[in-house]
Amino acid sequence: MSRRLVLQLSFAALLGLFGSSAGAQQIIKLSTTTSTENSGLLTWLLPEFEKQYNAKVQVISVGTGKALELAKNGDVDVTLVHARASEDKFMAEGYGVNRRDVMFNDFIIVGPTSDPAGIAGSKDLARSLTKLVDGNARFISRGDNSGTDQMEQSYWKRIGKKPQGNAYVSAGLGMGEVLTMAAELQAYTLTDRATFYAYRAKTGLSIAVEGDKAMFNPYGIIAVNPARYPDANFKGAMQLVEWITSPAGQQRIAAFQVSGQQVFFPSAGR
Repeated sequence: MSRRLVLQLSFAALLGLFGSSAGAQQIIKLSTTTSTENSGLLTWLLPEFEKQYNAKVQVISVGTGKALELAKNGDVDVTLVHARASEDKFMAEGYGVNRRDVMFNDFIIVGPTSDPAGIAGSKDLARSLTKLVDGNARFISRGDNSGTDQMEQSYWKRIGKKPQGNAYVSAGLGMGEVLTMAAELQAYTLTDRATFYAYRAKTGLSIAVEGDKAMFNPYGIIAVNPARYPDANFKGAMQLVEWITSPAGQQRIAAFQVSGQQVFFPSAGR
């Protein structure tokens, strides 16, 4: 083989190497709450982003507390959660940058159609929870330090009491599993509306309490701090942050429905 041919082949191999590298699909690791996964939102949202940015988003769906812990440990590039006090603490401690509002929905209390606590149709959260405790009705708690669990604990603190003994079950499970358990035990639980709609046909549970201002549920997205985690895919994280808060991403969120109902409402830039 001539020297000239060897050089030509070597040059072609280098071009192929650089070409394949330039076109390689980037990986973006996202920790997020179970509601975005269980509701089907991410399955609806992410393919559009992945196609546009030649990316694969690896989703780790856990409670908000665990999602933020994964981000604190540098195990993910970006996190999408719903517990504003915890998000603010995460930012203040220097773990994240560029937090953005993404969307909101609301929490609801759901339970059996027989409604043993007599709270169905109420819009007064504190009064309803008081009746639930006084009536010794069974309540299933996430018990996992998720955004939903954190909100639930704040509600009990607000009324100064909570169910006792066998009336209170701390499951340590995701929202879908807790809804299934509540159906099996004919109990009440606190859930985000999106996951409830996704599981309603399976569980047969009904909405008991909704509409109280205290049940507002905002979501935020945060990139991990590249100064703290230099190996993170900060570029990819910010591409996701920018896209999900862009008009295109926000319109995609608004168009998502479960059982014919809009369940997430865009809030970027508000």
